Amino acid sequence: MDSLALLESLSNAFGVSGFEDEVRASVQALVEPFADEMRTDALGNLIVTRRGQSDFTLMLDAHLDEVGLMISHVEEAGFLRFAPIGGWDARILLAQSVSIRTRTGGTVKGVIGSVPPHVLKPEEREKPVPLDAMYIDVGAGSAAAAAAMGIRVGDPAAPGQPFARLSQDTVLGKAFDDRAGCAVMIKTLEALARERLDLTLVCAFVTGEETGLRGARTAAYQIEPDLALALEGTVAADTPGVPPARQPTGMGKGPALTIADLSIIVSPRVVRALERLAEQHGIPYQYKLPIFGGTDAGAIHTTRGGVLAGVVSVPCRYIHSPASLLHLGDFEHTVGLVTAFVREAPTIFG
Repeated sequence: MDSLALLESLSNAFGVSGFEDEVRASVQALVEPFADEMRTDALGNLIVTRRGQSDFTLMLDAHLDEVGLMISHVEEAGFLRFAPIGGWDARILLAQSVSIRTRTGGTVKGVIGSVPPHVLKPEEREKPVPLDAMYIDVGAGSAAAAAAMGIRVGDPAAPGQPFARLSQDTVLGKAFDDRAGCAVMIKTLEALARERLDLTLVCAFVTGEETGLRGARTAAYQIEPDLALALEGTVAADTPGVPPARQPTGMGKGPALTIADLSIIVSPRVVRALERLAEQHGIPYQYKLPIFGGTDAGAIHTTRGGVLAGVVSVPCRYIHSPASLLHLGDFEHTVGLVTAFVREAPTIFG
């Protein structure tokens, strides 16, 4: 499976939190050849099982959903007010193009606007524009015209740029948080397809991470894993103006291992195992600097009686924005590390 085509397909798919159907269907078609069992639960989690030679269960987790918007009001003049779904920095939304998904599955394009700076007083131009002063313009001249386009209150919308290759090593796209993790999991399943596993591997492509780790919590409850690894697209801040001590990760330095974040302090057993595997296999790695952010591992490790859990991430610049950057070498090295972890986990943790 070509990594570039896989990343492009997943990045371009629509999957705002709570509306993950399209991206889940894409993933399901891709992993079906590698699955012994596959099901979708009540929350929309896609749970894919590879049965091995023991009941020792390793859960791999990646979330399907992306941050987005929801139409909250249609004005009489046809402009659409919206609410954020997940964490957005309001400064980056103005003038962004958006795709609105209608109840019938259609797509309506629009652009995020506000009062033009040309008509503002000088002192007003210096102030950031709050979300409640923004709207989406779809070119409708009235609320009735917007309704005729299929737009209703509650429809989700996703800002984002189409996938593109910027250089030999770097690609641009939306939703690398966490389509990068989904792609790592798919490539890992492919790499292990012809092998007899010494454990039972359950890959959970989960919903609702951006709105409270919801899918991971219920998936882990069902799976009852002995060990878990959350796969993420995480913050790379190796950019001008950010001192090294404030850079959670950097691009081009390999997968990032989490030691601690706002949702989990990872067991040293898991961290040391990942370190040893990376060094044995010649895989470059880095640490995600504590103590930024959180992941599905935060929900998984407190499920039932507790689960030994870790996090491996692909560093991506500008996550939670309409256009993120990913280093292809980081992606491939992450696949290599996760594949080695699956193969050797029974020996290390069994």
